[in-house]
Amino acid sequence: MEFEYCALTDVGRVRDNNEDALVVDPAHGVVVLADGMGGYNAGEVASALAVELISSELARWLNEAAGVAQTRDVRRAMEICVDTANRAILEASRSNDAYAGMGTTLVMLVVHRDQVMVGHVGDSRAYRWRDGQLLQITHDHSLLQEQIDFGLLTAEQAAASDIGNLVTRALGVEETVLMDVRESPAQIGDTYLLCSDGLNDLVTDAEIAEILGHNVALEVTARRLVGLANACGGHDNVSVVLARATNGVKKRGMMSKLLGK
Repeated sequence: MEFEYCALTDVGRVRDNNEDALVVDPAHGVVVLADGMGGYNAGEVASALAVELISSELARWLNEAAGVAQTRDVRRAMEICVDTANRAILEASRSNDAYAGMGTTLVMLVVHRDQVMVGHVGDSRAYRWRDGQLLQITHDHSLLQEQIDFGLLTAEQAAASDIGNLVTRALGVEETVLMDVRESPAQIGDTYLLCSDGLNDLVTDAEIAEILGHNVALEVTARRLVGLANACGGHDNVSVVLARATNGVKKRGMMSKLLGK
């Protein structure tokens, strides 16, 4: 089994700067996406620190240990890398007044053999499209989600709420941060979507499912998702990463068939 990837980020229709950051490392099966927050350009700093530190440290570890590592080892490596990034962001915010109060949400994906491991902090999300069904893998760490979980708001009320962007977990806010991690075996044809809330705040799960259901090239799917978010107002930066499980066999073009290649 192999994975193909596509990433796209856009500033949106309202904001002047993009506080989202992402890294896709196909060689190691690592995807990291972060949505920064903070005054001035601090959000950009926090998200960039997160994706760069986590992806580079995880790649280094995988180079050394992937051949013998078990799933639990990869999970622990993910947690250690996130802890390192959390401390780096917190230290930067404390040592530079311009970065005071900055932080970032995070969603990441690691492919290890036939297992897909998804970790997240905050309200950046991961979905899986399989056999015509869309599954939200992550569970938002947000005040809005807590109120839904406690039965204080219905889904309809939540859709009209103005507190959706208040996260209850983020990197760079406290000395420690808890990342939720879920793992499951991948199947040929699975498509994983990682996104910042600039997508799912404006595009419904039904609309996401409809776009993923066309099963076209990942680049086309990414453009359609980002384009719909912008068409619906684009009030935030929007970033998407798509990862599709394949059997590693690419379809041959007509000329290759004629030449027998």
